[in-house]
Amino acid sequence: MKRTPHAVLARRNPVAKVAAALVFTVALVTTLDPVPPAAAIAIELALVPLFGVRYRTLARRAWPLLISAAGIALTMVLFAAERTGDTVVQAGPIEVTTSVLNGALGLALRVIAIALPGVLVFASIDPTDLADALVQNVRAPYRFAIGALAAFRLVPLLGQEWQMLRLARRARGVDAGRNPVAAARLFVSTAFGLLVGAIRRGTRLAVAMDARGFDRGGPRSQARTQRFRAADAALVFGAVVLAAAVLSLA
Repeated sequence: MKRTPHAVLARRNPVAKVAAALVFTVALVTTLDPVPPAAAIAIELALVPLFGVRYRTLARRAWPLLISAAGIALTMVLFAAERTGDTVVQAGPIEVTTSVLNGALGLALRVIAIALPGVLVFASIDPTDLADALVQNVRAPYRFAIGALAAFRLVPLLGQEWQMLRLARRARGVDAGRNPVAAARLFVSTAFGLLVGAIRRGTRLAVAMDARGFDRGGPRSQARTQRFRAADAALVFGAVVLAAAVLSLA
């Protein structure tokens, strides 16, 4: 993902950014009112330039959130147990009331507001810096930190491998055409092949990392120092203040 590493919040310690995102999102779990998540989304979108991420790039990576939120809202509208309040739409056995719309909107906005900080924060973090910060600032085990680094490095390869699997099957004449049932079966089989390949790659990588001594329990020297400065603490404190302000709108 393209980003500007010299942006104000992009320069902050990776642990501080992750902590700020956790504080801000955990607070949204405590309310079902649609107003706090709506305000949170507005704040998150306003902070995008400070993380050095372009809006177009963020939209390209976060579009699955919109699909998930729409699916949750539709499920709530169709299968809500309690339908109190005034009736807005009546379509056969389906009755859409104001309480149903309020709950569906609140859940949909909360999904976006909770997931968007994670997308934004990890878009501005270099995986190597995150692993170094976990070891130096949080005293995380090397196995966990290096494993997280490997995961971040390998996740982008899944998209490329998915495309390669599709092209390989198409070259062999395996194509669903316009048949939705065949398309579903092809999707499941391709996903299974991708999962098998990911497990094999992860196993080989784990063995290679152990062979190189990444699981050694002794002390290690650090080539890149990650310091937790006063500005990083201010970022976490600012997240606490913003979370409290958002919750006060409920």
